[in-house]
Amino acid sequence: MDNLEGLVIARRLRVPIGDVPAGSHPGWGEVAARQLDAALLSAGFKCSAALLDRLASLRGETVLDLGVRVLAAVRHLVGDHVAHNAYFIDFPKNVPDTIEFWVGLLREAMLDPVAAARVRPATLNLLELPGYGRYRHTYADLLAAHAELVPAAGDRVTVLELGGSVEAEARELYLSLAVSPVPLPAEDLEVLRGLAAFCGDEPEHIPVRENRAVINETRLAAGRPLLVDTVTDVLRLACGSSGGDVTLAVPTAFRSFPRGERRALLQALDAVATPAKLGDVPRHREQWKRLGERLHAGEYARRFPRAARVFEVARGGRAVRSFDSQVEAALSQGRTSDAVALLERAPGALLRRLDHLLRTAPSPAAVLDAAERAVAGASGRVLLSLREHLQNRLTPVAGRTFANRHGRAWAAPDLRPPLREDVLAQAAAVLDEEISRRLPDLGTLIVDPDALDVALPLSGMSVTPGLGMLPRGSLSPVDGELLRFFVYWRQAEDRTDYDLSALMLDTAYGNPEHISWTNYRNGFAEYSGDLTEAPEGASEFIDIRLAQATRPIIIPQVNIFDGEEFDEAAEAFFGYMSRDADQDGRPFEPRTVRMKSDLRGSGRVALPLVFLRDEQGEWRVKWLHLYLKGHPSFNRVEGNRVTASLLVRSIVERDHLRVRYLADLLRARQTSGSHTTYIGLHRPDDLPEGARVYTPTTLHELIPA
Repeated sequence: MDNLEGLVIARRLRVPIGDVPAGSHPGWGEVAARQLDAALLSAGFKCSAALLDRLASLRGETVLDLGVRVLAAVRHLVGDHVAHNAYFIDFPKNVPDTIEFWVGLLREAMLDPVAAARVRPATLNLLELPGYGRYRHTYADLLAAHAELVPAAGDRVTVLELGGSVEAEARELYLSLAVSPVPLPAEDLEVLRGLAAFCGDEPEHIPVRENRAVINETRLAAGRPLLVDTVTDVLRLACGSSGGDVTLAVPTAFRSFPRGERRALLQALDAVATPAKLGDVPRHREQWKRLGERLHAGEYARRFPRAARVFEVARGGRAVRSFDSQVEAALSQGRTSDAVALLERAPGALLRRLDHLLRTAPSPAAVLDAAERAVAGASGRVLLSLREHLQNRLTPVAGRTFANRHGRAWAAPDLRPPLREDVLAQAAAVLDEEISRRLPDLGTLIVDPDALDVALPLSGMSVTPGLGMLPRGSLSPVDGELLRFFVYWRQAEDRTDYDLSALMLDTAYGNPEHISWTNYRNGFAEYSGDLTEAPEGASEFIDIRLAQATRPIIIPQVNIFDGEEFDEAAEAFFGYMSRDADQDGRPFEPRTVRMKSDLRGSGRVALPLVFLRDEQGEWRVKWLHLYLKGHPSFNRVEGNRVTASLLVRSIVERDHLRVRYLADLLRARQTSGSHTTYIGLHRPDDLPEGARVYTPTTLHELIPA
């Protein structure tokens, strides 16, 4: 796998040099280590004491070579690997009024005979005005116009830790991803795929089926036995090994499989295709039919008869009734007791339907008894998800939000009748007891107060890896007096126009105000200017002076006005910086970046996070990771205000399950081991030797199996 070292640095914030031999000339390595530490600080990073000591023991030339690679990795992580130019060279100063700016461009066009001929008098097309949407100065001109950033105590400093060998660090990352109890984002699945080919061993238990499919790709290629227990596991593997989607959300064009692989897939399918599991086939009927053609299933019908029945079901030659259809039939006929009896065979399915069963059952007590029997057989993620769901049924909400695995979100009114408070309390108590029982003995527990409001990562599919990323629903304080949002994109082929915007709302999510290409500034915000193409890359910025903000809710968003989608562009990312009011510097300063992540997904409007001011006047950020479908083109903040407001409100008002919940359960158990466990946003330097540390990159490991 290419660049394992950079991958470990970016994902684990660890520098893998455990197997690099020490130098024979002390002193030169120490000088080089100090130089590297100073260079890292300019990007908002520094070496831990242990890493600095280890670097000082190496040959100076080794430190310099390593430093080049480390700097490249962290600069990419923070978004400093590209040149961030701004349309207005003095931004945030001297930003003109919007109409004044447009009139100025029109005046220039009228004085230019060639340009004037392109401007139609009946309409104003900004794209026809000379100079609109394209840089009018170089990046070097921008740097010359801005003074150096004055360092401040509040600037971000991310500590890089000392790692072991590249192989050991890669294996640790591989195992962490493979045994994750929550689904991984697409980027992490690709990392897992590469590491599975590099790391020879495998964990004993792989709870998430998408992860299992990725690891099975390596086993299939090596001719090893496959890890499958359902027919859908085989379909996921076939999709993944064909370069397709192991989540089965997108149809796959299957490749031609060699004879040995065809036999292996059919043999695995034959082993699990029991009559009870054939009911899963119709859900993916078309993909099964195409796979049957590629596997030449008819040639092996006598050798693998149960596998042949799978393709009979897919073609409609054999009728089966799925488990879900039996449950739905019972519920639609009002036979809730029969539905509960069926669902007890699938504990996870019963718990996922618990709300519906409690609302429709003549006796909630019988449903609760069934749930109490089911909790032992369900995954920890299902238990935690249900626990979060139940605690949000006590109070009415503005609407229900639904988000798919790609972060595409939509909202609907909440028409469900309420559940009795005593029923909710009893169900929550059952879940708390089971979750507490499954939590490991963490010994002496230390929790950073800033981590208490980090949401538990119950699904990572919509969270793109990056710097400072937290799960959806997490809350964190905002440092600094000035917020600066930024977006960067570089088109792959077609002219592409992304628009950075900000929607501002009052406490009732009304009285809207916005900053965008149609409104460059107001009393507390400025826009850096509209760029309408990015063959060499383009950056847009929005400044928010928090103390002067007249709206307590600020929602940054990125709209695709025209061109390539986020995952079609050559590169696209969003982030935000925070500074003190007296800090100038360039529009983009890496040491002030608090969060940066890639933009992706099929939605054409990105809603990464929302900034909220509480009753005490303190600002906090809540993580959204949402995308709106939007329109094929011409998306504007004014056009999605209602949808964005409802979606954001539903996330803001939702009571997410956070680290605080697990910490309270652990402390109630009064565990007292000889080891120490730390949960925080960053690893501190003064922990006892052998302490177990959980940070946002490894928080999923706390989710019980």
